[in-house]
Amino acid sequence: MHLTPREQERLLLHSGAELARRRLARGARLGAPEAVALVCDEICELAWDDVPYADVVTRARAILTPDQLVDGVPAAVPSLQVEALFPHGSVLVHVDAPFGPPDTDAPGAIRPAAGEVELAPGRPRTTAVLRNTGHAPIWVSSHVPLANLNPALQIELPPETAAAPGRYRLDIPAGTALRVDPDAHRETPVVLIGGDTP
Repeated sequence: MHLTPREQERLLLHSGAELARRRLARGARLGAPEAVALVCDEICELAWDDVPYADVVTRARAILTPDQLVDGVPAAVPSLQVEALFPHGSVLVHVDAPFGPPDTDAPGAIRPAAGEVELAPGRPRTTAVLRNTGHAPIWVSSHVPLANLNPALQIELPPETAAAPGRYRLDIPAGTALRVDPDAHRETPVVLIGGDTP
């Protein structure tokens, strides 16, 4: 039986989710890997059943409760993303705080220092407009070059930078993402990527 890499990933995700279900059935608490697998598996099934995107995200947050998780999972997994197949096509489903807010001092908690940290100091910045011409919301991750975005997103840059969209990325903190709804546009700051990008 030939399976594409995507099909192999889907079956691996399901295997992790089944492990989570077995542990829950015997009253065991879940660690981060199997908890993420379970929620992602449920998201994929909801998408397959054509549940609206917003409802998928809402239901994903209610799949597990804190008492079903080992300490530190909410802090270790502040968000998750999975590419789910809806009847109209693949969509990256992004869920913030899938296991609720973390304890302020739980394992994995982040203790920021006082003051502000400048991101990408000294790099040229400009503003881009992202227009979603598709039929589903599109999430843009922080460090993806603008030239590699979903083709349904039209990118408008100032004339002096428009010839090299691949040299710019969103000017937002690492690990975060920006959502652009269908038939909508977002104006967002972008920053020159460091290194020897062609």
